[in-house]
Amino acid sequence: MVESYFPIEKLLEKLVSSTCEELLLFYGVKNDLQKLKETLTTVKSVVLDAEEKQIHNHRLSDWLGKLKDACYDAEDVLDEFEVENLRRQVMKQRSIGRKFRNFFGSSNPIAFRFRMGHQIKKIRERFDEIAKLRGEFNLIERLDDHQRVVHKEREPTHSFVLSSDIIGRDKDREKIIELLMQTSDGESETVSVVPIVGLGGLGKTGLAKLVYNDQRVEEHFELKIWICVSEDFDEKQLMTKIIKSITGQNQGDLDTDQLQRTLRDRLNSKRYLLVMDDVWNEDPEAWRKLKSLLLGGANGSKILVTARSRKVASIMGTSGGTTGYNLQGLPFEDCLSLFMKCAFKEERDKHPNLVKIGEEILKKCGGIPLAVRTLGSLLYCSTDEHDWEYVRDNEIWKLEQKANDILPVLRFSYDQLPPRLKQCVAYCCIFPKDFEFSSYALVQFWMAHGLLQSHNKNEELEDIGMRYVKELLSRSFFQDLTIGMLGMETFSFKMRDLMHDLAQQVAKDEFLVVNSDCQSIPKSVRHLSFATANASRNDFSSLLSDLGRVRTIFFSPDDEKTSQSFVESCISKS
Repeated sequence: MVESYFPIEKLLEKLVSSTCEELLLFYGVKNDLQKLKETLTTVKSVVLDAEEKQIHNHRLSDWLGKLKDACYDAEDVLDEFEVENLRRQVMKQRSIGRKFRNFFGSSNPIAFRFRMGHQIKKIRERFDEIAKLRGEFNLIERLDDHQRVVHKEREPTHSFVLSSDIIGRDKDREKIIELLMQTSDGESETVSVVPIVGLGGLGKTGLAKLVYNDQRVEEHFELKIWICVSEDFDEKQLMTKIIKSITGQNQGDLDTDQLQRTLRDRLNSKRYLLVMDDVWNEDPEAWRKLKSLLLGGANGSKILVTARSRKVASIMGTSGGTTGYNLQGLPFEDCLSLFMKCAFKEERDKHPNLVKIGEEILKKCGGIPLAVRTLGSLLYCSTDEHDWEYVRDNEIWKLEQKANDILPVLRFSYDQLPPRLKQCVAYCCIFPKDFEFSSYALVQFWMAHGLLQSHNKNEELEDIGMRYVKELLSRSFFQDLTIGMLGMETFSFKMRDLMHDLAQQVAKDEFLVVNSDCQSIPKSVRHLSFATANASRNDFSSLLSDLGRVRTIFFSPDDEKTSQSFVESCISKS
């Protein structure tokens, strides 16, 4: 289920709207909806307590899942009323005759009223049953007090990272550069691989950038290439990325043979540095095929890889299956410097009490820079000691996390978001990792899903959306900010990989990213993504039997070969 935000608020807002009340009165179901409204209001009062307690109680988590599912189904029913009302208005304007209207069963007012009345009754009974079960969990009625930490919006920084902004990695940089400068005399291959391995959020990408932009590296290699790999280790896609990094041109329309010839020609006899950032591939054969195309460079060429998995490093490493350079956490003093830089705008010396609490908070971060940065940004400009103690003492720290993750730390940051921002973050998981967002396009996406609502008639939804984007940038949910020609009126950015993992976790049953291994689409899924599925090459027709509850179907803008018939089939089944 979607954790930490709930559609119940949106459903209640729809029920109390004047337009909805007029429609329900017209169709004779207002009494049932009034009872439903009362039930929802009662249930809403305990949802906040239930969300926080569900992590220790699977039955409570299931109860919240049923409540969420019922909310979406009820919203779909209300949408049917609105669609029917719009249809009747259009037909009235066009003065279409009675015979044509009666040809369709749904246009018969009596039939429609009977059918929808039955659905409303079923929805109301469903919520009544859910409401009765809440007494089993000893839930406490609470106001919406999630925003315990006061966060003042800070101006987003540029995506270019100065070396002075990366704290505590000077020694690591020197060791990596030393490995890159080593000649490969005596080795059978002209190209060797240097993997940087470590937990998510340790700063592997930042270290790779530091190395990549070092003047010594600039002078040593004739050609420098940077690509982000992420989870899809597709040979053709990777060749296209490498060629684009070299030439600045997208040649994805070439076939595989044309791409491999172009790639080998570009690398031929040149001493190059290729950075492959965020590699997840654990298939040795897939790496062997790609690597064979990269061996034409001059002696001393290097491939610098960042990965979370040591198995990935072992597969890609060239020195007897080396596990690569194992990046460690930052020393405590460096963590403290980074934390204070994120938490205080200035004058940290005036708050020794907060520094002391900050030192205690850092003990929970494990030396992971992203965790440090996340919590430091969360407390930015707050000098209230209670806010700092709340971060230090919050019990989410006690939750067990995966060996290769810091999601408990990131989820804590997520839990501090206002409900509207939580929804916006969760909806971002429908886009693939390393997706470059346009601020304008993302705001439009949020608007289309009704996530942006204004309580001020003078404030445009676009302005609210831009404020949300900047807030999420300031909280380190997004990164790699690139400002457009119009300044901060339009800009692009990416979602941090770990934040994307977090969004997937909190929306795990509601969103589904389809891949070649997908056998079915669960009924709980409301949003589908074919962004990484190669829909042009795989047959997913068997999955499309019933998409009636699906609200979003996302296709990659780069997959131009997705057939129109497949898209139309998806839409017709939804």
